[in-house]
Amino acid sequence: MSHYKAPDHKREQFRRYLEKAGVVDSLTSVLVALYEQPEKPTNALEFVKQHLGTPGLTEADTEALQQEVVDLRQRCARLEEENLDLKARLQRHEPPEDSTVAE
Repeated sequence: MSHYKAPDHKREQFRRYLEKAGVVDSLTSVLVALYEQPEKPTNALEFVKQHLGTPGLTEADTEALQQEVVDLRQRCARLEEENLDLKARLQRHEPPEDSTVAE
């Protein structure tokens, strides 16, 4: 005869936490979507990862955003260099701040 084991209190709390956070619903919907695929993807884990990500965000969108981040970082670096150059040029044309005009 099998023994009945009462659910562990910590497990039950964790289950409620996952339900409250929407994790259970999200996982269920992704697994249902995978089940309903007429042709199963070759990489089920990749399918789950892709569908658990931001809704509506495709792999192409992700790649475009990653490229935009790279471009913006390069632009930021160029602007920082330009800023340093302009500050140096400005200091050559302005008198030092600590020299006061004698009255």
